[in-house]
Amino acid sequence: MNRWLPRGRWVVAASAFCALFVVGTLGWVLCDVIYHGVPQWSWEYFTTNPQHAGREGGIAPILVSTVLVLGVCLATALPIGIGCALFLSESQLAQGPGGRIVRASLDATAAVPSIVFGLFGNAFFSHFLGMGFSLWAGGLTLACMVLPLLIRSSEAALRAVPADIRLGAAALGLSRTTTIHRLLLPAAAPGIAVGLVLGIGRAIAETAALLFTAGYVMRMPSGLEDSGRSLAVHIYDLAMNVPAGDVRAYAAAATLVILLLILNSLTAMLTGSSAKTEIRL
Repeated sequence: MNRWLPRGRWVVAASAFCALFVVGTLGWVLCDVIYHGVPQWSWEYFTTNPQHAGREGGIAPILVSTVLVLGVCLATALPIGIGCALFLSESQLAQGPGGRIVRASLDATAAVPSIVFGLFGNAFFSHFLGMGFSLWAGGLTLACMVLPLLIRSSEAALRAVPADIRLGAAALGLSRTTTIHRLLLPAAAPGIAVGLVLGIGRAIAETAALLFTAGYVMRMPSGLEDSGRSLAVHIYDLAMNVPAGDVRAYAAAATLVILLLILNSLTAMLTGSSAKTEIRL
């Protein structure tokens, strides 16, 4: 037995090193972005319009466009994603060839590059449906990107719910709707939150798909039918196309990181409180 201890220690040390490397890389990126970006923040930065191609002024219209696009994305993806996950995990029809086709389609869609989603969104939402360059088109395109992650993670979370809960509900004579609403969804909430957080991260940081659908302009949108620039697109433009725009690119990147952390924390809090809520039959 003793001869295996050194090898066991090496495995533990290697695992700890990998964990520290991941945490250190994330901390390095966050510290660099926050160190260079946060000093550029001010009240005017968040409440005024960009000027001189973004080298001066604020990001008020860009924040509004980002929130609106993300809202359209989540409002579309959440009901469809959770509904499809319930079908795949709870319906007997999904256990046959139809379910396998749906799962294979989701896995293939998750691997499609974002630029392809952008071209699809431009052709279908912007031109075929006549939405043009608008926040509607951008949000719906992002919803198509988020759905595979959300559906597969939600399905895995629902399948991980112990079968005893379903059997107990059936023994008590609970309806299928009550079982799903009161028992399965609260129990699977942490797993669904994982897919939601991954989807939010991919949607809020997307650039290529929004260039072809939501547009590029920096004006304040008056509605979802207007074009708008997201934070990720703004960062790309400042870093790549605007001379001396690196400083403002760091400020926008720090804003994007903080916004993402806030959204992830809110998602974790909401799903955590939902999972801890007492089940009321």
